[in-house]
Amino acid sequence: MNLTRFEEVLAFNPKTSSNNLYALCDFQTLKNKNISFEQFLELCIKLDAKVIQYRDKISNIETKKENLLYLKSKTNIPIIINDEINLVEFCDGLHLGQEDFKQVYSNKELAVKLIRKKIGNKLLGLSTHNEKEILEANSLDLDMIGLGAYRATITKDVSVMLGDKISYLAKISNHPVCAIGGVKIGEKIKNISFNVVGSSLYE
Repeated sequence: MNLTRFEEVLAFNPKTSSNNLYALCDFQTLKNKNISFEQFLELCIKLDAKVIQYRDKISNIETKKENLLYLKSKTNIPIIINDEINLVEFCDGLHLGQEDFKQVYSNKELAVKLIRKKIGNKLLGLSTHNEKEILEANSLDLDMIGLGAYRATITKDVSVMLGDKISYLAKISNHPVCAIGGVKIGEKIKNISFNVVGSSLYE
């Protein structure tokens, strides 16, 4: 049986596994809390993080590249870059929002084909917020979807909180689902493969 891209990277099937830790490495948060990359990675190892997403809204492209290369050199945990398609060669995958896809091409299927041309066989995730977006994602060549916001969060303005509805929505996804927004470490959310945890890592 053919392994999915995610199974090859993780050595397990995230669709049959629940609430694994997906650690969000938000550069702004690290700076605000005076946490080094070394301390962040130590925390990821201690908490058994399966995936790391590097998110950086404040640095220039060269600094982002240096930071990615540093993180990659210090851990075997797969690292996914948020938004920056031009940096995907330096890590294991890419996560994009709905608007990022639209900027590539208005038709999502064509957008994925164009993105795949650029990133090849690396992991690709897409943020979703409702049933319509999940059903659209089901037919796309993705490796995972982000789904949220689960709860309110201090790092992002969100207008819609899914709450308990997240489990029903996650069930209709063909892809492993990463719960986003106010998720805690070790929280048990039904039908969720990954808990995407940001600020709560440091509590």
